[in-house]
Amino acid sequence: MKNRCSRVMFIFICLMSLEVSFAGGDHGGHGGMSEGGGSRSSCSKPRLERFMPAPLATVPSGSDFSFYAFNVDDPKNISVTAKKIPVEVTTEYREPFYIVKGKLPESLKNTPLRIDIKVSSKYSRCEAENGWLIKVSE
Repeated sequence: MKNRCSRVMFIFICLMSLEVSFAGGDHGGHGGMSEGGGSRSSCSKPRLERFMPAPLATVPSGSDFSFYAFNVDDPKNISVTAKKIPVEVTTEYREPFYIVKGKLPESLKNTPLRIDIKVSSKYSRCEAENGWLIKVSE
């Protein structure tokens, strides 16, 4: 009886391990199905860096700012706000990144603020948010 239970248990464990290996066979830990359903899609998450002026710097009202945006498919998907006020930006492509430039609103004076950056995408895993703090003098 003990021998028979051991064999049944052994066969059960073997079958379960085979099932697990087949279930994960095609995934490989990469990507996933697209939200559209059916085809695979991949993206490189946007990377935002080289913020100017430097974080925590004090700058005059209306100052210029800039940053680099890597892995961005369409620069129209980049939105920037300063203290929740939308800021118009320009972009210039320099292989392999965009230089994004803008100007702080003149109305912001004597205040700390955060320059917020959002890069939107059709797929949520391909979106990015970042920003930095500065202080605006008169």
